[in-house]
Amino acid sequence: MDGFISLFVNLIKSAGIERKYIFEKKCMELPGFFRPTKEWDILVVKNGQLILAIEAKLQAGPSFGNNFNNRTEEAMGSAVDLWTAFKEGALNKTVQPWLGYFFLLEDCEKSRTPVRVKEPHFKVLPEFDNASYAKRYELFCRKIVRERLYNSAVFQTSRRDTGAKGEFLEPADDLSLFHFAKSLTAQCETYTQ
Repeated sequence: MDGFISLFVNLIKSAGIERKYIFEKKCMELPGFFRPTKEWDILVVKNGQLILAIEAKLQAGPSFGNNFNNRTEEAMGSAVDLWTAFKEGALNKTVQPWLGYFFLLEDCEKSRTPVRVKEPHFKVLPEFDNASYAKRYELFCRKIVRERLYNSAVFQTSRRDTGAKGEFLEPADDLSLFHFAKSLTAQCETYTQ
């Protein structure tokens, strides 16, 4: 993930944000509403205002089932916690921060194989019926943007044997690195003065 974090930092700098306002690896905590703090992967804080926060996650097998639930709950909870803290005045006065979510999934047979769902009382939403973990993550990333928990999200897959060489797939155009980068840099350019 370090390569992606470096890429995002470089995009932020190229959009005109000075390095002194960009935080990675230290001073990553933001106040929450339901918990005292949450540590993000990248922050831009300028003149006492949170400009943006990015969460970057990776999942490689073998336990896709448990990790899927943990990853999705964590991402939703982090966003709800931050937006509630913002609404309650724990950070910023009026500047609305930008939240980004980056997710990289191991591309393997287990992540691409349809997964059965248990429906003892109610039917699941149709998009989840026989969806693989890859499809579930794609749906999740799309839904967190549609529900305005995050401003933009990236969903990529990469094989274990070629990922280190920089090879990846983007299964959904609307969740591409290109769209994420455009949205990220637009936010940064607003606060370069």
